[in-house]
Amino acid sequence: RRARRGPPDGGWGWMIVAGCFLVTICTRAVTRCISIFFVEFQAYFGQDYARTAWIHSIVDCATMLCAPLGSLISNHVSCQVGIMLGGLLASTGLILSSFAASLEHLYLSLGVLTGLGFALCYSPAIAMVGKYFNKRKALAYGIAMSGSGIGTFILAPVVQLLIEQFSWRGALLILGGFVLNLCVCGALMRPISLKEDCRTAPEFLEQNYVPETEKQDLKRMSICSPLIKLWPHECLCYCSWKEYDFLLMPGFMVLAVSILFMAYGCSPLFVYLVPYALSVGVSHHQAAFLMSILGVIDIIGNITFGWLTDRRCLKKHRYFCYLFAVGMDGLCCLFLPVLQSFPLLVPFSFTFGYFDGAYVTLIPVMTADVVGTSLLSSALGVVYFLHAIPYLVSPPVAGWLVDTTGSYTASFLLCGFSMIFSSALLCFARLAKKIKRTHLRSLTGNTALKQHIWTNGAIAYSVTAELDQRDVEFLAVDTNSFSNR
Repeated sequence: RRARRGPPDGGWGWMIVAGCFLVTICTRAVTRCISIFFVEFQAYFGQDYARTAWIHSIVDCATMLCAPLGSLISNHVSCQVGIMLGGLLASTGLILSSFAASLEHLYLSLGVLTGLGFALCYSPAIAMVGKYFNKRKALAYGIAMSGSGIGTFILAPVVQLLIEQFSWRGALLILGGFVLNLCVCGALMRPISLKEDCRTAPEFLEQNYVPETEKQDLKRMSICSPLIKLWPHECLCYCSWKEYDFLLMPGFMVLAVSILFMAYGCSPLFVYLVPYALSVGVSHHQAAFLMSILGVIDIIGNITFGWLTDRRCLKKHRYFCYLFAVGMDGLCCLFLPVLQSFPLLVPFSFTFGYFDGAYVTLIPVMTADVVGTSLLSSALGVVYFLHAIPYLVSPPVAGWLVDTTGSYTASFLLCGFSMIFSSALLCFARLAKKIKRTHLRSLTGNTALKQHIWTNGAIAYSVTAELDQRDVEFLAVDTNSFSNR
């Protein structure tokens, strides 16, 4: 198949967006809805906040921890195979969870097995959108990632109804059947070949990361390739070895550290918003309505922020748009402990939901801007892998703080400061880079020498602009006399 010069920005790409939209519903929305089972699990097994919260933590952790495995299967086997296999594993985990007799059983089936299945689906589907879109990348990601909010809005009341009608065991069994739709999503992921993914030998040798001695060896091998045909093998080995070269990029390293703090801050709120609302006197229906509001506004944030950052005036400022969205979510968490009534919690759900959708949309876009489209699948695997430890640790830590202090204040303050630090870190890194660039430009501008060139047939004479006019005239006369001889 002939490689395309660039992403098509349309056509079958919109089917890829639809497939990724369904993947986010079946993975991220279902993960959020697991928090609805929190009270049921706690009552049935008679456990405290911290131990019950481990279920949600392990699902999120396994999804992100195994994301590089999903990228590896997608890169070396097929995106379609990876997503279909993930759908089968996730469905099996949910079905086995419906027969759980202990929390430890749920840790393994609902946590590890279902999380592993989600990992094989999530990052490859998101990376495929980046391969099909360039000019409208943020909008495409906004639509695709809005599946998380739409799925939460629809599935939250449906799951609650299923629990009331069939108990939590029946609800998990039905969710297991629903998640099998991931296999359909995998069938939509038609692979695409871009020219930037197909490096030729000369282009490969021009890369700065290949040592000079190894370049000479590869050149000798390429000369002998008609006889021994070792060049394709060596090039493949180098390309596989260099898939994760972006890990040493300063820009990616700063982004990775900031993601660790951002992931720690965002996870506990989805677990403890409903219990917190109930603790301040909000009714069960109103607490569920807060989650529905958060899900709907999350959708609006996905799509509108993606569309806005694709505009010419904001496209160059996506970095700061991402910082702003993360920082606003952090401020919302800081103010949450003083919001102790339903009318005050509604604006919180609006604000937090919108900016949560906004920065989630921009995570793949930011990653693509840092590492490029050709390495996006591997980079997204690492980015979501970095979510794993914060997702695993933050809900139980927040639950321990609630059990210890008797209130949610310490938990929410820790989340807020963590997200604000993530935003501030990226801001300082960008400012430092800008100052360094300005300093280098000033040094280059002071030492640069302009050149004037005179030609006489095939001979060129040059002299720097630092010479005065008298010297220039002298050289010109001397050149003419030389040519006359």
